Amino acid sequence: MSRVILHVDANCFYASVECLYRPELKGKPVAVCGDPAARHGIVLTANYPAKKCGVHVGQAVWQALQLCPELVTVAPDYGLYTHFSALMRNIWLDYSDRVEAFGLDESWIDVSRPDMTVAKGVRLADEIRERVKRELGITVSIGVAENKVFAKLGSDMKKPDGTTGIYPETFREKIWPLPANELLYVGKSTTSSLRRLGILTIGDLARADSRVLKGALGKNGLLLQAFALGLDASPVMKAEHNAVVKSVGNSTTTCRDIATVDDARCVFFLLAESVAARMREQGLKGRCISISIRETNLSRASCQMMLPSPTFLTDDLIHGACTLFEQNFPHRLPLRSVGLSCSHLTPADAPRQMSFCGDEKRILQREKLDAAVDDLRRRYGHNIIQRGNVVGDKDFSLLSPKEENTIHPVPFFAG
Repeated sequence: MSRVILHVDANCFYASVECLYRPELKGKPVAVCGDPAARHGIVLTANYPAKKCGVHVGQAVWQALQLCPELVTVAPDYGLYTHFSALMRNIWLDYSDRVEAFGLDESWIDVSRPDMTVAKGVRLADEIRERVKRELGITVSIGVAENKVFAKLGSDMKKPDGTTGIYPETFREKIWPLPANELLYVGKSTTSSLRRLGILTIGDLARADSRVLKGALGKNGLLLQAFALGLDASPVMKAEHNAVVKSVGNSTTTCRDIATVDDARCVFFLLAESVAARMREQGLKGRCISISIRETNLSRASCQMMLPSPTFLTDDLIHGACTLFEQNFPHRLPLRSVGLSCSHLTPADAPRQMSFCGDEKRILQREKLDAAVDDLRRRYGHNIIQRGNVVGDKDFSLLSPKEENTIHPVPFFAG
């Protein structure tokens, strides 16, 4: 039985939801933007009138206003967007139990069954589009194909409010002329590597010498070539599926530059607390601590270290992060942002080698202390209890790192 996969992408999602709740914005150029005062001043989503003026995602707000002086900027309301995302998901679940989210505004839906074809999938996609418009008041674009990669490509082809079918017998004519960077997971770095090999289109990638691709990109080169050939066989996970977590991380752009080592320690204390708390929530311990920095000129750097044994203790993450920073980056100050993550994860209840140095009692005491702090913050909010060096800094003490915490699942083409 051949598969039929839909990829649904909500058009200008954040901006569309905002315009739905603010009818006076209809027809005006609108952008949902971060807060410039908090140094998150970039465009998160722009509607189509704004895009016609050259406004795009990732652009600084001041640049967007230069291109479109009449642009209406709106602060994001993530609670509202999450609510709409859940409403859309409920619609998808009426058609299949295999629904895999790709962010708040995108999902794959596997509608395969013995009598289903791509042509029937296109008709089903049209039904779904009309239902979203009628029930939620926003529009979506949908790609229909026999695999997830081509379905994702299809959803980008007719915007807004369109359906595109990628048929197995004609996909070469439709897909191969497209630029290689339109293929899922071909980012800037990979695009540059492909360009150096003379590979500019998806067709070039499909026809390339696999030995050359492997030499330049490793196994990912072969995977991308398989995608270009329509050989993606990755499944759409069931709605209740929990992705295997590869790392737990957090980063923040601070309200002012991180100017001193003490500033950096203060921010890493905050990040370590949020990452460790998330690991304990997920029942995970990790052995590899990684930190990243971004300087005021936006250049980046990172480093990592392995711990003797897996941990989810806040103090272990703090010590590791501060050690890494003080050994590698004090000369890179001032900084605009920093990040911390923990990988090489194992279940928290996995058997472990006990120490001969008599540390077990101390470890158990620290685990109980962290659990007590987690409970207080769960009941009364993150700032109910803070460390002394954080309280002493009036700027960084206002950060709420838990809200920015991110969990990184195993990559789409891992393994």
